Amino acid sequence: MQLSVIILNYNVRYFLEQCVRSVQKALNHMSPEFSGEIIVIDNHSSDDSCTMMKALFPEILLIENHQNVGFTKGNNIGVAKAKGEYICILNPDTVVAEDTFSKLLQKENWISNTGIIGCKLIDGVGKFLPESKRGVPTPWVSFTKIFGLYHFFPKSKWFNQYYAQHISENESGQIAILVGAFMMMKRDLYLNIGGFDEDCFMYSDDIDLSYRVLQEGFKNKYISSTTIIHYKGESTVRDGTYFKRFSKSMQFFYKKHFKKSLFFDVFMKLGSVAFTVLKMKQQKKTIRKIEAYIVFSKEELNLKLDASVTYLSSIELFKGLIEKENKNVEIIFNTNDFDNREIINFMQSNRNSNFTYKNYINPSGYLIGSNDSNDRGEVKLV
Repeated sequence: MQLSVIILNYNVRYFLEQCVRSVQKALNHMSPEFSGEIIVIDNHSSDDSCTMMKALFPEILLIENHQNVGFTKGNNIGVAKAKGEYICILNPDTVVAEDTFSKLLQKENWISNTGIIGCKLIDGVGKFLPESKRGVPTPWVSFTKIFGLYHFFPKSKWFNQYYAQHISENESGQIAILVGAFMMMKRDLYLNIGGFDEDCFMYSDDIDLSYRVLQEGFKNKYISSTTIIHYKGESTVRDGTYFKRFSKSMQFFYKKHFKKSLFFDVFMKLGSVAFTVLKMKQQKKTIRKIEAYIVFSKEELNLKLDASVTYLSSIELFKGLIEKENKNVEIIFNTNDFDNREIINFMQSNRNSNFTYKNYINPSGYLIGSNDSNDRGEVKLV
């Protein structure tokens, strides 16, 4: 078997369903001789995630944990059951394109010293997520991130390392740190370095894994030729508990890999406070009233929407339709009629502050998406 896709779920039943459907499409896009599997680990969800998986995807291996064991242990449990030569660690709040696995598994990407491979991530309105590619967060690099210096000196190697700005979002190249929402690597390498460190409950786990791969002499890569959606934050509310755990996890990484100093401990505490304040400001939700809907579908759907609706049977019909209007428009895709790759490409090409996006999951009958990467997404039963 070539590939095992590992999806760790916690209380995101609808996002999980959408994710699994996208992974199935991507696996089916591979050559006939290719074999792949999906493994879903549930961290004791209180919603009906497990019931949904058993009803809609009975052929998929579902591991039900009896408590929330965290991101690291949960993924390690999944990888222990994997049979693929390669594994893909994938968040449930993602949508992969049909070409994602086929492009990343090309032989030229996996020379002898390749460690982890990641790809381009966008949020629910088509914006590039800079954490798709990062540098090692040394004390100095973390300082430039926390205090926003990378914004002012994006071309300086002294200030641009946190988000690996020496490589643009549309370039491919060698980078240090990849995001845990999507990581592809050989299963043997994952097992040989011990997988995710279970002493870290969550948040700095991807940094730690990426860094340990580098320490073993491998090179991590960012490949921009395929893009996935990462809605972000669906499994974790950005509240006080989140920021406490985030700060603790970063302290874990620094104590493990860098020399401990009193100055740095004080700096990290001040930085955590600044980071918390910034994130809370970003989380303030702006209520946007949708003034019109555009639904891409081969047939008219019986959707209960609260504004005018225009149906389009192809993406080509969109061009010029609302160029001169300044309305808040929600664009809905019937995922039965359009490839995820088409949807993702459309979102990237039509990034607009007046546009939001939702996918219609048929036959389950709900709209799903996210208008803000700093907040939880939206699920609307229609």
